[in-house]
Amino acid sequence: MKFGLHAGTRGAAMDPDGLLTIARRAEELGYTHLGLSDHVVIATDVNSPYPYTKSGKWFAHDTGECLDQLTALAFVAASTTTLRLLTSVMVLPHRPVVLTAKMLGTIDHLSRGRLTVGVGVGWMEEEIMALGAPTFAGRGKLADEYIEGFRALWTQANPVYEGEYVNFSGILFEPKPTQKPYPPIWVGGETRPARRRAGKMGDGWYPVNNNPAAPYDTLDRYTAGLADMRAQAEAVGRDPDKIETGLITVGYRMGEADQLDDGSRKPFTGSADDILNDVGAFRDGGLGHMIIGFESDDLQRSLDTIEKFAEEVITKLR
Repeated sequence: MKFGLHAGTRGAAMDPDGLLTIARRAEELGYTHLGLSDHVVIATDVNSPYPYTKSGKWFAHDTGECLDQLTALAFVAASTTTLRLLTSVMVLPHRPVVLTAKMLGTIDHLSRGRLTVGVGVGWMEEEIMALGAPTFAGRGKLADEYIEGFRALWTQANPVYEGEYVNFSGILFEPKPTQKPYPPIWVGGETRPARRRAGKMGDGWYPVNNNPAAPYDTLDRYTAGLADMRAQAEAVGRDPDKIETGLITVGYRMGEADQLDDGSRKPFTGSADDILNDVGAFRDGGLGHMIIGFESDDLQRSLDTIEKFAEEVITKLR
């Protein structure tokens, strides 16, 4: 199993020195990915339900502070050498397709092939429409066309695409990304449409563990979702073994156990041995990439978190 980090683009990670300190230390400790979240603007009035809390309220609706995800990853690329740069996830309707493909291709080129493109359809209608997206209700179809459009731009000498939301022709698009045939695209999302999209066209499936509508907070729930994603791949003639598997473990906590609704211990919380056993169980269940979700305004607390996990889990598994 490989391990990575998911961080927000505010708090400790918004400071240039803080972001680089986290990235360089993660690389030194053997983490394979650093993922950054994606917000461009924060609407002053948000009525869209947030999918990752039972109340539907978004915890971060307090300030408009957020770095641009892609620019921040390019910044990290210049100061690291092996760390993979993960969009965790990039909200596809936020940016025009050709421009986005160029920005991603540039990051992959300048990082010498270290980009992993995590993608999602987004949840905040107010932000998506403020950025000039062509649709919110149709963002599932738009996401499919974006993924197909990216691949056309990244592989075709004279890229052409004709869709409902994505259209381009008569352009040259160079240089192509360093990774061949293109940077891996991990499809984020927990619900059946996301699993279907991952199975149909993803290079990886990358859900979060705490969506109340489709929780992957136990091994049984995760493996059931994984089995469905794999079935979706087989239904269209794809080899599911070639699709990478990831999971953002929001709520990871070493030293104190949290409880699930049934009173049992929540995986990835508790003692170091508990978490080590959880990692082994999820690995045996098919998880390939565990991405620790953490955000903090305190740089030292962030460093302590990633160093403790590396010491108690990563080094022992090796």
